[in-house]
Amino acid sequence: MTEKASAGTEYVQDIGRLFRTYKELGDKSFAQLNAEDFHWKVEPESNSVANIVTHLAGNFLSRWTDFLTTDGEKPWRNRDGEFEDTALGKEELLRLWEKGWTCLFEALGQVEEANLLHVITIRSQPHTLIQALNRGLTHCAYHVGQIVLIAKARRSRDWQSLSIPKRKSQQFNAEMGKY
Repeated sequence: MTEKASAGTEYVQDIGRLFRTYKELGDKSFAQLNAEDFHWKVEPESNSVANIVTHLAGNFLSRWTDFLTTDGEKPWRNRDGEFEDTALGKEELLRLWEKGWTCLFEALGQVEEANLLHVITIRSQPHTLIQALNRGLTHCAYHVGQIVLIAKARRSRDWQSLSIPKRKSQQFNAEMGKY
């Protein structure tokens, strides 16, 4: 018989699963976009997928590099520049996306139940590690949701649903009931 995981251990595992879910939504959206689509904007003042990818990667790299010992807003980060139009191609953007996620997942590998209440700083403001992780997850979910919405708008009728397609809930539920 296995011992039941502690609440802290369960939290760390769950937040890792949730981050992976959002990464997968981004990855599946990118797979439906061509290089030009990454730079398309719904309207001139909105962000493109490229802007959001650059921003999330910058955020992850800043927040999660040496997160236990340094402020999460690194002096080398250029947050405003993350929202400027870039000439980066799809492959470069995907490498940047992966670099940010790699940093985040490596940091999550350092999180243990014993340090969940450890206080870290973000922009000189104290946060327990739990607060910082929750803040990071909600920020990630917000921007991945934007990526999905922009990609869906760009692909229009060619979009392949990432969840239960419209008017398919009953079919989905019937399939789920078979197991």
